[in-house]
Amino acid sequence: MMQPFGLLPLFDRPPEMGELSAPDKARLELIYQKFVREADHLLGYPTNSLFDYSSLLPFLAFGANNVGDPFLASNLGLNTHELERELIEIFCRLTQGPRPDTWGYVTNGGTEGNMYGLFLARERFPEGIVYYSEDSHYSIAKILRVLKVRSLMIRSLPDGRMDLDDLRETVHIERHKPAIMVVNAGTTMKGAIDDLVGIRNVLCEMGITQNHLHIDAALSGMLLPFMDDSPPWNFAHGADTLSISGHKMIGSPIPCGVALARRELVDLVASGVEYIGTRDTTLSGSRNAITPLFLWYAFHTIGEKGFRDWVRKCQETTKKTIEILTTLGRHPWAHEKSITVVFHRPSQGLIRKWQLATEGPISHIICMPHVNLERIQRFANDLRNDPNSVHPNKKGLP
Repeated sequence: MMQPFGLLPLFDRPPEMGELSAPDKARLELIYQKFVREADHLLGYPTNSLFDYSSLLPFLAFGANNVGDPFLASNLGLNTHELERELIEIFCRLTQGPRPDTWGYVTNGGTEGNMYGLFLARERFPEGIVYYSEDSHYSIAKILRVLKVRSLMIRSLPDGRMDLDDLRETVHIERHKPAIMVVNAGTTMKGAIDDLVGIRNVLCEMGITQNHLHIDAALSGMLLPFMDDSPPWNFAHGADTLSISGHKMIGSPIPCGVALARRELVDLVASGVEYIGTRDTTLSGSRNAITPLFLWYAFHTIGEKGFRDWVRKCQETTKKTIEILTTLGRHPWAHEKSITVVFHRPSQGLIRKWQLATEGPISHIICMPHVNLERIQRFANDLRNDPNSVHPNKKGLP
């Protein structure tokens, strides 16, 4: 008789596997204690620390693999495709992707989602030119080198949004070529949301009818669906492909994300593989079967109402953080639909202690669910007593 889930042994230890030596155990203990310390000072990066997946520990006893297309049967039965499909249904609803015309899969993170979207765009328009702003995620430039796609960078406005005037001038020169647009729904440093409608209008003005809109919504893809009066950003507003991170707002001990695309575009890259008995439609071959478990578990325990409550609390923390940093003369600001607070960078010691993302004259705090006011006050006390704080000019600040 099969044992109930909760009573499954965690591991059937192979006889060849011995115990760790005392020095190795001590080394792991030191790393663990470092994790505990660093987690208590995490302010600058969008990783939500509020999660508990201990109930899923028994699944680590299996070599599961989500190889292949999650919507097709595979020869490998140790997979979580069923839960992955449910997740895609949820994300299609959150991004207004029409079913069954929208397809997706769970990725290793936002970079893979961005690469998948641009991979489909290149296969769709081999002669296309990629346009992306100087505030786009650093993965974009790397992906373009890997894919060997011609690209042009567009200036950003001081607040991080794509400069539509510069876009208009740039695409006018190459208006005879298809345009592949990287549209930011929440930029990395400033949380800016590019004007999707304005971008589409520019392409229309230039008579560019062949275009592909990829949306990088790494963090904001789990913020905007739960905010009132969100700006246009998803499939309902013309997106062709879209990337969202899973380890950010949802929270996961392993980086992950979701890539979404119009289904007809996926057929451009799909191929049958007899070895796995299914179609190869993703970027990676073997894929993580545990991260879909985490994300599925989060949606079934926190729920969409819980995420809406989280987002509201994050917005409240953002406002309070701006108030606190204003009293310290740090010139903080945030976009209306963002939880990223930009301010004048402090000393390098505080940047390291509080793990602040920093670029030129600015740093930022991202008010994730684990960032409470007590943590902000502790940072503010350090900032108040920091003798080496730098007060740069207004460059980089709107």
